Amino acid sequence: MHSGAKVLLTRLLPQPCLDLLEQHVQLEVNRKDKRIPKIELIQKIQDKDGLICLLTDMIDAEIINAGQRLKIIANYAVGYNNIDVSEATKRGIPVTNTPGVLTDTTADLTFALILAAARRIVEADKFLREGKFKGWAPMLFLGSDIYEKTLGIIGLGRIGRAVARRARGFNMKIIYHEPERLPEDIENECHAEYREFDDLLKEADFITIHVPLTKTTHHLITRRELSLMKKTAYLINVARGTIIDEKALVRALKEKEIAGCALDVFEKEPEIENELKEMKNSILVPHIGSASIETRTKMAMTVAENVISVLIDRKKPPNVVNRAIYKP
Repeated sequence: MHSGAKVLLTRLLPQPCLDLLEQHVQLEVNRKDKRIPKIELIQKIQDKDGLICLLTDMIDAEIINAGQRLKIIANYAVGYNNIDVSEATKRGIPVTNTPGVLTDTTADLTFALILAAARRIVEADKFLREGKFKGWAPMLFLGSDIYEKTLGIIGLGRIGRAVARRARGFNMKIIYHEPERLPEDIENECHAEYREFDDLLKEADFITIHVPLTKTTHHLITRRELSLMKKTAYLINVARGTIIDEKALVRALKEKEIAGCALDVFEKEPEIENELKEMKNSILVPHIGSASIETRTKMAMTVAENVISVLIDRKKPPNVVNRAIYKP
């Protein structure tokens, strides 16, 4: 049944999501393949009951307060550092995300990046396409083995655990760091051993990052941390770009303090350090951690379900992140 509720969608999402939403609400969709400018977003939000936004949309207090009718902000992402959640909470507006559905897809990409970095896949592909391949040679594109190496996982949450499951197929030794050691049953399930942060950096052959962006994880990896890593180690980031000090990373790569990196996210995204783009020992992909047809559709349907639960069913949404607004 169609209601009078109005919802703004800041970017085009997979069609099943649009079909479901349009059965229930008046949906306004930004069909341009670019962000809505802030001044325009403020105008559009004024008569809306719901906002569906992306991690590229900075939803600050000014935008939230412009939406006097807002009853939900549904983020099409797991992370929600792009939203002023405290301001939304003050207004009693639930903020939702899309956890779980992209776990395995992001873990798949993480392992693809590990393999590509270690075996120099991107370099080798470019070399062949440029017509430089003259036949097999014993020293051509020597990389690093993955089998039985040590994987250091920073952040053993949903995605970190999914990466650990994949690492077992390569008989890797798995070590992890969290601010507090996890229960023994989780460690046993993941075949993972706890390490203090610096010890993980020193011991791991491959380090993957799976933590949310917070005040404490901003620039978690700087010049100091990179200097602790093995010269043969690789750094992989599929979380948020500002967790790594990108200038420090460029320096570490130039000075061969580490063997290489593979990044899906960047500090000033979509801008990237020019030197980083020129380095052969860096693999750079454009934030495609969840980019499979199946997963992006699941994410979109999760967003739609969150919106419908609030605006139509008048219920607590399944994936609310500011749960405090629902406490008695």
